[in-house]
Amino acid sequence: MYETNYTEVYEFVFLGLSTCRPVQHFLLAFSAVFYLTIVLGNTLVMITVTLDTHLHSPMYFLLGNLSFIDLCLSTLMVPKMMSDLYSGHNTISFQGCVMQIFVLHILGGSEMVLLVAMALERYVAICKPLHYLTIMSPWMCSLLLSGAWLIGIIHSVVQLAFVVHLPFCGPNEIDSFYCDLPQFIKLACSDTYSMEFMVTANSGFISLGTFSLLIISYILILFSVWKRPSGGLSKALSTLSAHVSVVVLFFGPCIFVYMWPFPTVPVDKFLAIVDFLITPILNPAIYTLRNKDMKLAMRRLIGQLLGLRKISK
Repeated sequence: MYETNYTEVYEFVFLGLSTCRPVQHFLLAFSAVFYLTIVLGNTLVMITVTLDTHLHSPMYFLLGNLSFIDLCLSTLMVPKMMSDLYSGHNTISFQGCVMQIFVLHILGGSEMVLLVAMALERYVAICKPLHYLTIMSPWMCSLLLSGAWLIGIIHSVVQLAFVVHLPFCGPNEIDSFYCDLPQFIKLACSDTYSMEFMVTANSGFISLGTFSLLIISYILILFSVWKRPSGGLSKALSTLSAHVSVVVLFFGPCIFVYMWPFPTVPVDKFLAIVDFLITPILNPAIYTLRNKDMKLAMRRLIGQLLGLRKISK
């Protein structure tokens, strides 16, 4: 038996987005504005969907949960990034890094499946309107949501099962602003080729699988609307084009990071910014704020809050 002595790694160092202080200050201000918008926008969506009885329907139930996941996803990454940009102390403990990877993959996997559930709901609403309430029952909505979280958890557990026992013996610099799993694996003091393949295969399966299901559902919706003599194709195209843009923005970075054979760190960082700062803003804007019922509900809620404030005075 041969024993190898490893120097245990207790923390990792993020190289961050930039080493230039003026650029860091700009990124800090940029991130603060966008994160505040994410918190306010998604919180308003969740509160409105919960309190307004007119929105107690399957579509808004799923939208509210999408806003919750987006808020959690940004909160997992952005405050830490802002703290590092402000202080210059770009480190994270080994346990903190593993936990960040674990929660990130739960949220990412759950959102992918939830987007498929939302596409299914739209398909039923447009293609089978007479059976909508029967198919999209409260039990079915709860089942879809539970399935999304369960698949996200299974995906994350499988990812960590591949890498949690890897030996780390010295290199501890991650060229990113968060614990990126592919870069995390590369720091291990062992041959990680097979491990990288398994992680890529797992992430690629859930990313490409759910993305394919989404595209198929959108095609079926358009085909169903196109066959109807009453028309409505232009309206469906307008609605689905907005949805597709959000789906591409969310899935694109995931597929690129895990499937592209020639990784480039600057591009990976930019795509991560899109996932953590841009998409969580676009989701409430496209899925809800363009919706007339949602805008009316928000006005009612704001009006009620202002009325209560006047009464309290």
